[in-house]
Amino acid sequence: MRALAALLKELAGLFVDDGSLALAVLVWLALVALLDQLASAGWDGAVLFLGIAALLGENTRRAARRR
Repeated sequence: MRALAALLKELAGLFVDDGSLALAVLVWLALVALLDQLASAGWDGAVLFLGIAALLGENTRRAARRR
């Protein structure tokens, strides 16, 4: 049973390395989708990209500070 739990944890780690980053990306995605529904102006792709790039940069900065 422990081996199965370890295997599932490793498998989840392949997709979600940092839970806070994954949560922030999901929140940002939902926010951009909501804003796109309210005002479709064609800017949603750029805003989505810039927000996720900012989140990734911040996460990288925090990870570098921890090490």
